[in-house]
Amino acid sequence: MARILVAAEHSGGKLNASTAKCIACGTSVPGAEVCVAVLAADGAAVAAEAAAIQGVARVLLVRNPANEPALAAVLAPQFAKLAAGFDLVLGPSTTFGRDLMPRIAALLGAPQLSDVMVAESATRFRRPVYAGIAIVTVEAPAGRQVVATVRVASFAAAPTGGSAPIESIAVDAPVPPSTRFVSVSAARNDRPDLQTAARVVSGGRALGSADNFKLIQGLADKLGAAVGASRAAVDAGYAPNELQVGQTGKIIAPELYVAIGISGAIQHLTGIKDARTIVAINKDAEAPIFEVADYGLVGDLFTLVPEIEKLL
Repeated sequence: MARILVAAEHSGGKLNASTAKCIACGTSVPGAEVCVAVLAADGAAVAAEAAAIQGVARVLLVRNPANEPALAAVLAPQFAKLAAGFDLVLGPSTTFGRDLMPRIAALLGAPQLSDVMVAESATRFRRPVYAGIAIVTVEAPAGRQVVATVRVASFAAAPTGGSAPIESIAVDAPVPPSTRFVSVSAARNDRPDLQTAARVVSGGRALGSADNFKLIQGLADKLGAAVGASRAAVDAGYAPNELQVGQTGKIIAPELYVAIGISGAIQHLTGIKDARTIVAINKDAEAPIFEVADYGLVGDLFTLVPEIEKLL
């Protein structure tokens, strides 16, 4: 039986939806036992959330004041200690996971795999390459411990309804003296998180300016959606970097994705190909985005978007 440890991502006392998707990946391995590790200053509420997810056999709660705020350099040594005896260590392919998981792999001396989209066993996986054009199957040597990030867009969140036991554990892992928390600066908004939102509205270079990008924000507010942007829009300064969708940004899988003024470069399409319904608005009828869109509207976005808002 494969033993799998999932590194829980959480913030503000709440479990991130990416963790439930990592659990879904773990439980897809035949006969696997999936445990979740929660590292926090307190973490009781987060551990309770994790314990309520179906498929979780046990929750390991490590309370340490140094775990708040969550710094990968501080968390990695603790996760590495917890990973003893586990065959596979999983974390989300989010900013949190991409920072943390390679550090854990380095400390364990284990191979590290990124963007797992199918787990056939604890050592055999499928992942995208060449901007998602091809899927490669990779396999670690038998008996080797593996560390991997999960492509959260490829998995539905594991449902709730479980009742796993919570075990408090003390981990003796020193805080790296070379790392200290200075400050954090983050934009505040009431919109859903881009990587987990059910609806996303994105804008591209055709908007022409940061002021015009407010059209995207207005439509997103009407739909209760998160806001995204193409790389061209981000590079032009219309939107902040954390809103970038695509191969070099965030890979998402919302129920509804609305692309406005986005031509549809392959790097952008890589980030949205798992969306259930794609709607495109562009004045160029030959734009590549229309090849993948379920619904397409050809016209001037500056006329169409306000009309759609009125209808909503």
